[in-house]
Amino acid sequence: MSASDFGRFLHSQLFVKLPSPTESYAGKTVIVTGSSSGLGKEAARHYARLGVGKLVLAVRNLEKGAAVKDDIETTTQCAKGVIEVWKLDMASYESVKNFANKVNDELEHLDIVIANAGLNPTKYVLVEEDDSAITVNLVSTFLLMGLLLPKLKATAAKTGTRPTFTIVSSEAHRTIKFDLASVPEGKIFSTLNNKERVDKDGQDQYGISKLMQIITVNPGLCHSEMTDSLDSRGFRMMIAILARSTEEGSRALVHAGAQGAESHGKYLSECKVKDPSSFLLTEQGMLVQGRVWVELERKLEGIWPGIRNNF
Repeated sequence: MSASDFGRFLHSQLFVKLPSPTESYAGKTVIVTGSSSGLGKEAARHYARLGVGKLVLAVRNLEKGAAVKDDIETTTQCAKGVIEVWKLDMASYESVKNFANKVNDELEHLDIVIANAGLNPTKYVLVEEDDSAITVNLVSTFLLMGLLLPKLKATAAKTGTRPTFTIVSSEAHRTIKFDLASVPEGKIFSTLNNKERVDKDGQDQYGISKLMQIITVNPGLCHSEMTDSLDSRGFRMMIAILARSTEEGSRALVHAGAQGAESHGKYLSECKVKDPSSFLLTEQGMLVQGRVWVELERKLEGIWPGIRNNF
């Protein structure tokens, strides 16, 4: 991260207060992935508080999800039956497919998806075809998007509204040391799946996965299970001094889900459209984005033939 980027980060964490959402979500159907804890849980609580018609908690652990459902119902006094808990394990392509099929079969319409589920591993773990950070944060996220786009498009045609699919990213995309532009043509995923490189600097893999998914919203540095579990003393100190509360960070997710065409494909931070990493704005960065998409699309086609037609 450059000195100017770090200065902006400090200013944001110390002086920018994110607005609490106030608009009504009556009649809306919302999915929040990774909603059994952290930012996803608090974003789900906001939706329940604001009168959402149907709220799907998409979680890996159904028992934990049921406890969150009870907690949100108690704290918001939302109507019984508004919140449903559905199984979604982003580490399994089959689980993503099953979840998407359930959405398409059982939901009358779909207005907002907050794709919050993610991993921040520090060591290499093979999940499906790639390292876990790449599989969960990137491939499964776009697999889910591709499989839900028909429902989102059908909702738009039926209601005359603009549904949104929001991917939760991170300022960590500015910090990576790895030079994606130096990777040979067609070798981005295979290079990122190198165990020796990941184990040497696993934290960089998280930033890389976030750089590669950067049509996103950034909630800032927040307290969460993901950050609280890291064992770096320096990072824990930074969390203690600078991190937003989980609830405040979740406001950015709800804000992003409510935005219109002006936010499409854009990076949102501090509840505003912002420029992402300067690398992405360069000619070289744009070329890398195109190469990533070609490889990702090919991978997604292998998982679900014909999915490219949904984008």
